[in-house]
Amino acid sequence: MKKSILLIAFLAIFLGTSADISAQKFTKIDPSPMDAAAYPSNWREANKLVKVVYSRPQLKGRTLDKLAPNDKVWRTGANEATEITFYKNVVFGGKEIAAGTYTLFTIPTNEDWTVIVSNQKNVWGSYFYDEKDDVARVKGIASKSEETIEAFSIVFEGEKNDVMMYLGWGNTVVSVSVKG
Repeated sequence: MKKSILLIAFLAIFLGTSADISAQKFTKIDPSPMDAAAYPSNWREANKLVKVVYSRPQLKGRTLDKLAPNDKVWRTGANEATEITFYKNVVFGGKEIAAGTYTLFTIPTNEDWTVIVSNQKNVWGSYFYDEKDDVARVKGIASKSEETIEAFSIVFEGEKNDVMMYLGWGNTVVSVSVKG
């Protein structure tokens, strides 16, 4: 009898715990998932120069100028504005910037893009962008990609502390130098 009562008690506790676990509501995957790009790109490398945390919108049959309109400040990704962290003082696109975390905005055009490093932090989109918070505005050199880049992407390439940051989407690739 004692064994039956213990078994019933155990099952009641176990089933009660299982019900609590299965009752959790997890959100679906974001259509523009968050990602990060860094240099060096080896995630085990502790001595980073730069890291960017951003969300990756996708074209899905739309055009770049509809998603990131020309001559308007863009959050440089989706959802929250993109954050860029410099782990040491750098020269970004020819402008000196102190180590720290900033927000990265861009102004797309048919020619070269304006890349903006801003003191604003934790902002959604570019709705509250204010030029007075700019740390630097630099020219991002735009070029054409032979293949269409479906999801907005950021990569770094270079050697030691002399790197190029590439922003790619659609048939556009924008490059900015980063020197540490």
